[in-house]
Amino acid sequence: MRDNPIHSFFQVMTGQIHDQLALGSYDWLVVVLAWVLFGAGLAIAGYCWAKYPEQRTLHHAWVFIIRFISAGMWYLGSLWKLPWPVAHGFKDWLTNTVTYSSFQWHADIMQFFLTNIAFVQPLVYLLEIFFAVSLSCGLAVRFTGVVAFLFVFNLLIGLYNDPTEWVWTYVGICAAHGMFAADGAGQSLGLDFLLRRERILAAGSAPARLHALVS
Repeated sequence: MRDNPIHSFFQVMTGQIHDQLALGSYDWLVVVLAWVLFGAGLAIAGYCWAKYPEQRTLHHAWVFIIRFISAGMWYLGSLWKLPWPVAHGFKDWLTNTVTYSSFQWHADIMQFFLTNIAFVQPLVYLLEIFFAVSLSCGLAVRFTGVVAFLFVFNLLIGLYNDPTEWVWTYVGICAAHGMFAADGAGQSLGLDFLLRRERILAAGSAPARLHALVS
């Protein structure tokens, strides 16, 4: 039977894909997370669209859509970093970055991560969840764009010689997140826009200066 994106979406939102089912009785946690990310992102975008006419442009709508889809990508990618402390899929991925890396110095770094996988895997999972939350809600997206670019660039280098990979996939993901950073994509139907527009953070305060830097 052929699958399609609509069916796959409903499978994810009901906890029916393999990576969710593999978690057994804990699969409901990641399903709840999927609904929170999906609902929060749409609610924030809807609020911005309804209240602020300047947000009702094709540019802002398109940036939001691509940002929102990318949040879904990070959510799905985080699933095979579970369960902790060592997931088979993540171990295979790290092994491949050692085997197929473009440079020996990089392979040595990835070997260090592989040796300490029980410590590295939870950190990678939490980082990818941060990416998903940031891109879904439009919060600190400029910072996320830069960090995610570097994260994926590491994959590009590490899997460059893997015959089962198409490295331009990683080039495309790097380009998208680079544009999120350059455009400040959280200013399009996101929390970054609301925090500035509604002056939620006190002007001149340390939180306001930090937000201005990362958004």
